[in-house]
Amino acid sequence: MKLDNVIATRDRKTVYRSENKSIKLFEAGYSKADILNEALNQSRIEETSLNIPHVLEVTTVDGRWAIVSEFIEGSPLSELMAENSEKKAEYIDLLVDIQLKVYKETCPLLNRLRDKLGRKLAESDFDATTRYALYNRIEALPRRNNICHGDLTPSNIIIAEDGTPFIIDWSHAALGNECADVARTYILLMLSDGTDTARLYLDVFCEKSSTDRQRILEWLPIVAAALSAEQPDTDPELIERLVNGKEY
Repeated sequence: MKLDNVIATRDRKTVYRSENKSIKLFEAGYSKADILNEALNQSRIEETSLNIPHVLEVTTVDGRWAIVSEFIEGSPLSELMAENSEKKAEYIDLLVDIQLKVYKETCPLLNRLRDKLGRKLAESDFDATTRYALYNRIEALPRRNNICHGDLTPSNIIIAEDGTPFIIDWSHAALGNECADVARTYILLMLSDGTDTARLYLDVFCEKSSTDRQRILEWLPIVAAALSAEQPDTDPELIERLVNGKEY
């Protein structure tokens, strides 16, 4: 297995292409449990009708863990958006259509999103009063069992050469309220593509899904606080505004 063709670099992991395989190689010391959970998530999603690359094996390379999957020949949606800015609305439409298809599927063996959010809140740097208020908010919001990707952004959608969209990177997948998942996509788009793109996305999602915008906005403080624990370098001023309900 040759590892000389880097196709992506992410936090503490590098993705290589080797012929028709994609090898996600994790840094030494990366949580073995998290790696195996990611492979398990992806394997479980394979059992749905969603287009995703299948896991081929979980192995080690020079003592480092790796997940080997099918390589999907194509372009990330994020790359297409950057190269064709005049088609932004069309690509946002596609992102929402893909997301709505995810929410129609079922996968009962995934972990619970509420549990994950609770753990991340406990790890955040917010004071005890703020964390307590956010815990209470989680308990008050509706319980649902939708598949939540947890990182469904244009960079995690590959448009194959025949136009078929494939969803990659299922490390954050869980079962929960889809509005929490939409809130996370909204925040991540704000960070990567700016407020205008994020708001366009939210407008399109609410229109296409007939979802009351407030149902999504209610999740923003929770998801933002959890994200700050997961990715400490995330814009602290934006996170603070989101947690305090001062940003839309």
